Amino acid sequence: MKLFPFRKKEFFTEDEKSRLVQAIRHAERLTSGEIRLFVESHCEYVDPMDRAREAFLSLGMEKTKQRNGVLLYIALRDHQFAILGDQGIHDKVGNDFWKHEADILRHHFSGQRIVEGIEVCVKEIGESLLQHFPYESGDANELPDDIVFGK
Repeated sequence: MKLFPFRKKEFFTEDEKSRLVQAIRHAERLTSGEIRLFVESHCEYVDPMDRAREAFLSLGMEKTKQRNGVLLYIALRDHQFAILGDQGIHDKVGNDFWKHEADILRHHFSGQRIVEGIEVCVKEIGESLLQHFPYESGDANELPDDIVFGK
């Protein structure tokens, strides 16, 4: 007998998860940069950037060799998100780049095109990482490409 007969609703279908992981892998294939996607239902903080910072550190993203990790944090049910780039990439692209990427997510999310918005954002972040941190012989994938699911 099951005490809890209801299963937790998945954030994405298996196909959508696969698309997002493939987008990350494709974006990272020619760069030493790292992109992670952290998704949860609710953000426990007033400012989602605070939660993004917490997740960034808990995932060890500040430990990349060139400090070029980028985290996309999304709280789906709260309709909140944050994009956090480590110091190495932030120094190269500046605040306007992150604002542009946030606008892309906001535009797609307002049209209920969440997966497409994440794919476009990941693609553009990957292009920026490629420009500033191209793949060099011996570069290793320092962080997993999977989606991290919070609460």
